[in-house]
Amino acid sequence: MKKSFHLVWFVLALVPILLAACSSQANTASLTPVNPTATKAPESAVFTDPFSYCAAVGSIGAPDARYTGAAVPDEVINGFKKAAGLLSSPEPLEMLKKTTIWRCMENKVYACNYGANLPCSSKANTDKTPTQAMKDYCQANPDSDSMPMSVTGHDTIYSWKCAKATPEVLAQIETVDSAGYLQQIWYAIEPDSTASTN
Repeated sequence: MKKSFHLVWFVLALVPILLAACSSQANTASLTPVNPTATKAPESAVFTDPFSYCAAVGSIGAPDARYTGAAVPDEVINGFKKAAGLLSSPEPLEMLKKTTIWRCMENKVYACNYGANLPCSSKANTDKTPTQAMKDYCQANPDSDSMPMSVTGHDTIYSWKCAKATPEVLAQIETVDSAGYLQQIWYAIEPDSTASTN
């Protein structure tokens, strides 16, 4: 009888410990984040369509070996013209192909055309430290209320001025996308783009 009593007491004492352990494991499982790269395509996958490719790889700065289609597909150019408001542009398709690049961001196709010195292939410059070129400019142009992009660089997100002979940030004029590029020069391209080309 005494042994039975001790056994019952031991089991009753063990139950709260087991329940607490199970509860801890359940809480840990619920806090485990979903793997954000779970949908990324395996290295052996091959794609000829840029939209399927981007949907599979997620985000990448330039197409890798898994993409085997045209370097700059017509559909990307058509989509770029539509997104950038250039449907009436007389620029030939082949010329646009030579000056346009595309990449994947958040499973979508994005395109940029170099155009007038646009830094498509460069990450946005968020540095607020004046360069030597800026210092030289302000030495030669003290109190200038603006600074040309030939001095600041086209990839900066700031406009600059000269306070006497010292370069200073005037304002933030660009935003940075989730991949680190200038948001204003990259356009999301829709897979059903049907704009006509020249």
